[in-house]
Amino acid sequence: MKKRIIILGSIVLLLVIAWTAGWYFVTGQIRQQVEALAFADGETSPQLTCATLGMGGYPFNIDIDCTDAVIVSGDVMVEIPEVRASAVVYRPTHLIASARGAAEISDAFTGQRSALSWDGLEASLRVDNWRIARLSIVGTNVSWNDLLFGDALIARAGTVEMHLLDIPERHDAQEGLADLALYARTTALDFPGAAVQAADIELESEITRLPDDLRDIDTATLLPTWQRAGGRLDAIALRSKDAGSDLEANGNLMLDEAGLLNGQIDITSHGVAERIGPMIEEPWRTLVLGVPGNDGRHVNQVNFRAGTVSSGLVPLGAIPPLF
Repeated sequence: MKKRIIILGSIVLLLVIAWTAGWYFVTGQIRQQVEALAFADGETSPQLTCATLGMGGYPFNIDIDCTDAVIVSGDVMVEIPEVRASAVVYRPTHLIASARGAAEISDAFTGQRSALSWDGLEASLRVDNWRIARLSIVGTNVSWNDLLFGDALIARAGTVEMHLLDIPERHDAQEGLADLALYARTTALDFPGAAVQAADIELESEITRLPDDLRDIDTATLLPTWQRAGGRLDAIALRSKDAGSDLEANGNLMLDEAGLLNGQIDITSHGVAERIGPMIEEPWRTLVLGVPGNDGRHVNQVNFRAGTVSSGLVPLGAIPPLF
């Protein structure tokens, strides 16, 4: 009996040692990958540095804690006091993350400085064979303030959320392409610059023909790769409403070989033209929103052809190539 207990204890000890060694090996590899982000050029791929990088969660979790995080992408730099990410060892394809604000955003080209603050900001990423199954980001009591001249409110919202969900039945395994459904929402949005107060906004759309492997996504080449695959932003449905006005828009957008925008967006609104009247002079206000019908609703279609934006046959301007 004593011998059996010794054998059982030895087996348990070996399992604990093996599990511990495996945990430290995996966390060591993750640390190397995170630290390698500091050597990115910040142009073709974002650069991330941490004042301190902690690893924890033993024995069943893998927790990453990056304090005083600095993200650089092009001319834009974002400074965040703390970013945390966690995954369960036996379910590494589901990542939970959170961040502590406020984040300071600066643009070296324009000189603009702003701050993004929140009470809570959480994200969840679940992948299936390196394909996005679901990505969710939710923020509560979010405020965006301009810091260039003092501290002026740009916008704030009670809730901001965004969800990307895979559409499994439209996965093209042979071409390595996936379609994603996009849903975004804000509640109680205040935007003083556009006289918007306590507005609720919803966006629904589908993004087609994206690379299905996260490891193949390169921010520098994503748009041209997406265009060559025949990608589209389909069935855009935007709904916005507050106490005195509402707006709905739907349409489709895509890029041509030169990176120019093509498609159309149909817009109907009520009370929006009157609200933005002091900010947008005629004839531009009518060219964008259209003329009111007998019911008082404005109806219009905005067209995009090779980067040219027009209202009916009247050109409004041009959008430069996106790549």
